[in-house]
Amino acid sequence: MSAGAGGERLAGGMANAGGVFRRGGVVDRPASRNAAGVHAYLAGLRERGFDGAPLGVALGGGREQLTYVEGDVALPPFPARVMTDGALRSVGRLLRRLHDAGADVPFDPGADWDRALADPAGGPLLCHNDVCPENVVFRGGHAVALIDFDLAAPGRPLWDVAMAARFWVPMLDPVSAAAQYPAGLDPLRRLRLLADAYGLTPDERADLPAVVEQTAAAGRCFVERRVADGDLAYAEAVARQGGWARWDRAQAWLVSRRNAYAAALRD
Repeated sequence: MSAGAGGERLAGGMANAGGVFRRGGVVDRPASRNAAGVHAYLAGLRERGFDGAPLGVALGGGREQLTYVEGDVALPPFPARVMTDGALRSVGRLLRRLHDAGADVPFDPGADWDRALADPAGGPLLCHNDVCPENVVFRGGHAVALIDFDLAAPGRPLWDVAMAARFWVPMLDPVSAAAQYPAGLDPLRRLRLLADAYGLTPDERADLPAVVEQTAAAGRCFVERRVADGDLAYAEAVARQGGWARWDRAQAWLVSRRNAYAAALRD
């Protein structure tokens, strides 16, 4: 495959920055370590009626092609239109649909899934593991699809919900949140809205705050590894956002608000 020949370069996250192109209805991008397994998973989702994800088209030469999903993807600083209550509920419903369809998709738990952000407990289905605004496609103010399944790996559904909560509530200290999110978001109310939209059980609601803290720790380890490996995009982002003190502050905030989050989910 030729990367980007005659194609439109797509903006996106840091992992594949500058390497993703669109040619008509096809996206050409670097292939993940287990792209073949991801393509099979995406096909299984579609066979079970889930249309909220792209389909694999081709693999070769370290790159992959997938179908292009029409819509808008938000980049930071995130606009208010993707942080409305309706948008948040649609993210929860989309994630529930993904998990309901994925529960019946067979996969090899021992395959070479990228476990950089994976649930350490493992689990019964493939989690997306990176349900951030940059990976959710919107149309008409509602989330309609998830993209970028590079980090998919076995896990518990609650792990994906916790990952989504960190980014969409957001479960961030006020200083960090102000840098990327619209003002006036109520994290306690929004956490409850997300839990309701997804349909968390009482037991899952009780477990969610602790799992969010686990996902935050996993996110820091992921970034630390990228920086240690010499990834300039991640190193520059860490420096731009205030260094590792920002991560310390965010983790301390989660711990300090644990009881408040738990109470909001009970109510």
